[in-house]
Amino acid sequence: MDRTQLLLVGLPLFLFISDLFQLFTPPPQKPSSSDHHHQPPPVIQKQPLEFPTTTTTQKTGGIGAVGLGNTVSIDFCSSCSYRGTAVTMKNMLDSQFLGVHVSLANYPPPLPKRLLGKVVPVFQFGIIGLVMAGEQIFPRLGFAVPPPWFYQLRANRFGTMATTWLLGNFFQSMLQSSGAFEVYVNGELVFSKLKENRFPGEIELKDLVGRRIANSRVVDGLGASSLL
Repeated sequence: MDRTQLLLVGLPLFLFISDLFQLFTPPPQKPSSSDHHHQPPPVIQKQPLEFPTTTTTQKTGGIGAVGLGNTVSIDFCSSCSYRGTAVTMKNMLDSQFLGVHVSLANYPPPLPKRLLGKVVPVFQFGIIGLVMAGEQIFPRLGFAVPPPWFYQLRANRFGTMATTWLLGNFFQSMLQSSGAFEVYVNGELVFSKLKENRFPGEIELKDLVGRRIANSRVVDGLGASSLL
């Protein structure tokens, strides 16, 4: 017999002998319940992670408590389109000095400019009224015949009214602008665009405000110790 025939005869014979051996082998004994007690797996309790909050930082006297009790006022020229810069500085101070109160307000121009700014609209409507109804207005003012310049304005009435309106708005905007960007900390001026002729940088303003807040805290501490 060759190897192929031995393999074909020996493999079924080996499987038959292994089945007989498993048939007469006794099964393994099961462990009794009295010997082994079933213990449930341990329960792992998950505890939530705690992260430091702003309140915790303020209680520990960290940077969150630096701005408490301090007020920063930014007075700017609203007609000069400085509001965007003021809002940017306000957001920067709010993030750097937690607890500080930052207020924004319009810085009014000087009194003469404000008075002239109220005259400009009267001049505008006066010129437009003369152009539209000058022939009825001048006789009531005591002029039998309107002056020559009235006819020159009347010759191009729409151009005259448009020019008067645009020029009036331009002068009124100039009179209302103060060009100011003044920063106060607790009522004390720390930066003035009217004096410096420039805007403050964010780092510069942060240093100025931080130095003023630190000085006020030192003064308050000395005052409290003197009372004791």
